[in-house]
Amino acid sequence: MNYTYKQIWLINFPVMMSILMEQLINITDATFLGHVGEIELGASAIAGIYYLAIYMLGFGFSLGLQVMIARRNGEQRYEETGKTFFQGLLFLSGLAMFLSLASYILSPVILRYFIRSPEIYNAAVDYLTWRCFGLLFSFPFLAFRSFFVGITKTRVLSWAAIMAVLIFSLNLGISGAAMASSLAEAGSLLILVIYTFLKMDKENLGLKPVYDRKLLNSLFHLSVWSMMHAFISVAPWFLFFVAIERLGEKQLAVSNIIRSVSTVFFVIVNSFAATTGSLVSNLIGAGEGRSMFRLCGKILRLGYAIGLPLIIIAMLFNQQIIGFYTDNAELIELAQYPFIVMLLNYTFALPGYVFMNAVTGTGNTRIAFIFQISTIVVYLAYLYLLSYCFTTTLPVYLTAEYLFVILLGVQSCAYLKISGI
Repeated sequence: MNYTYKQIWLINFPVMMSILMEQLINITDATFLGHVGEIELGASAIAGIYYLAIYMLGFGFSLGLQVMIARRNGEQRYEETGKTFFQGLLFLSGLAMFLSLASYILSPVILRYFIRSPEIYNAAVDYLTWRCFGLLFSFPFLAFRSFFVGITKTRVLSWAAIMAVLIFSLNLGISGAAMASSLAEAGSLLILVIYTFLKMDKENLGLKPVYDRKLLNSLFHLSVWSMMHAFISVAPWFLFFVAIERLGEKQLAVSNIIRSVSTVFFVIVNSFAATTGSLVSNLIGAGEGRSMFRLCGKILRLGYAIGLPLIIIAMLFNQQIIGFYTDNAELIELAQYPFIVMLLNYTFALPGYVFMNAVTGTGNTRIAFIFQISTIVVYLAYLYLLSYCFTTTLPVYLTAEYLFVILLGVQSCAYLKISGI
């Protein structure tokens, strides 16, 4: 099973589009709110990351689901792929209902503890009041995406992303953006449901609604570590923005602009990382695990071929890109150096997340979680030193992201070499 560059790209591109769809809310909010005011722009930074941390619980479970489906696909046990999918769909739907209600009730209490500015707090709560209900659509969508990525049939994900873009154009402000995002997720989910039940070979793939407690328990034990791994990978971002709030509203607004632009590169990195996990699991299922590093090398070369030209373009037109988010000349000036620091992190983030997801693809989600924990401990210690022991600037704060992905990549790569899979 020797994946070519073309095969990898054809699998990855729809995944990239589906992840981009999920991140459009961040880009659109920052673009719109940057022309409203600094407070609204800063509030969307904290609220957006807070929501993303909750979302990542479902995303993490879907990674475990994807690994198990891909393994069955690689073993050519095709009926088991559909059966596994339905266990994941059941769990993610139940989790979505619980987290939507919990977020609606508890978010105002939690955010009051972290946010000092009353204006930023009120704007953040207004955003989350509507946004949390999008989980009811995004989590089932994740189950379908795991199924299609796991069996390497990803083209339909591009159609779902197009549907999301069409609905998302209805954006009507901060609350309207949250509502439009939920509608976009609902439309994307509908596309996948219709395609699955009209176009897929339900008999051969075992696509029959069935509850298997033993299989669900096995899936949960595999996925619980990737759930925690995904959650804690984003939770420090929330603490990062809380730390930046201490620098002032302007610095927080600049951080949100930087985060919004970095979303484009986040999409590229995470799509290749997700593709890595699925293809590594397929390789192991087919008994060809020793080809893993060759596969990772191809994925990294593709990732750099796509990302580096975009970085060069962004650096050449940095003022125009930042100006797209705000008319404030002071914010544009403040954002330039942090913007460059953020862009260059891509060179380290790509291998860091590719190798981390290769570890997840082996099925050892627990060791991936341990690597994440050890990395975050160092990351938070570094942020603490910057916040309480030194007086520093935003570009220096952003170097914490370099530390994070480098440590993640080094640990993951070393484990894969030592384990000899």
